[in-house]
Amino acid sequence: MIDKQRCILTLHAHPDDESSKGAATMARYSDEGCRVVLVCATGGEEGDVINPRMDRPGIKERMTEIRKAELETACDILGVARVYMLGYRDSGMPDSDANNRPEAFCNADPVEATALIVEIIRAERPEIVIGYDDSPGYPHPDHLRVNELGDLAFHQAGDPEKHPGAGSPWRPSKLYHFASFTMRRISALHEAALAEGMVSPFAERMEEWTKSGFTEPNITTQINVHDYIELRNKALLAHATQIDPDGFWFAIPDELQKKVYPWEDYTLVDPLPNPDRIEDDLFGGL
Repeated sequence: MIDKQRCILTLHAHPDDESSKGAATMARYSDEGCRVVLVCATGGEEGDVINPRMDRPGIKERMTEIRKAELETACDILGVARVYMLGYRDSGMPDSDANNRPEAFCNADPVEATALIVEIIRAERPEIVIGYDDSPGYPHPDHLRVNELGDLAFHQAGDPEKHPGAGSPWRPSKLYHFASFTMRRISALHEAALAEGMVSPFAERMEEWTKSGFTEPNITTQINVHDYIELRNKALLAHATQIDPDGFWFAIPDELQKKVYPWEDYTLVDPLPNPDRIEDDLFGGL
């Protein structure tokens, strides 16, 4: 009997989120033979043209088409086997006009949207699902919705009473939340940059987080991605409208990141983590 190929399913709000949250982890597990699939809730229609090289006539008008192509390129780089688009519209930042559009993800019928995610989970049968926390430091409506509906879909996918038309029940083994932006990681890179005589790109962000009362995620799991940091950067650069090659994301050299913080961090949500140790494998214990 041939064992089923291991599978990880990741949930994201917009094109480019996958390259800033867990990208190197996807690349590592894909390289190790795991099937990695990605669910993207929206088309990122409200994204600004952040890269000045792409600030040209006609780009903003074609944002949906361009961002989908950027996502596909990034996922090819990272070894993602399949991308599922839920088809909702980008809700925009909090209190923006885009929040009021009926097709925005923040206004999606929760039962309908959850059923879409459940159907994908049941079709792909992943052991691991990775989604968002409740975004204490970044209350974007779409990120909050991914947290709410993603967690719900994880639990409902295995319940035969829920969404009977969405395929045969499948209960994933573990639910994680991305813990990509933590004071632990930022502080380590900040101190390393200063020690190298560099201007740290994180000083202002650390000050803002301190003032805002930022809540540090509970890091239960650290995946060593030392060998995949360059791929993560290439995936980010594939999002040419959203990522400035001379900007924040690339201010710390790859070699320094590998030396100081070669991990991507996660919070194990279900089952409850062992408080006495940090996991180093998403499939640990399975």
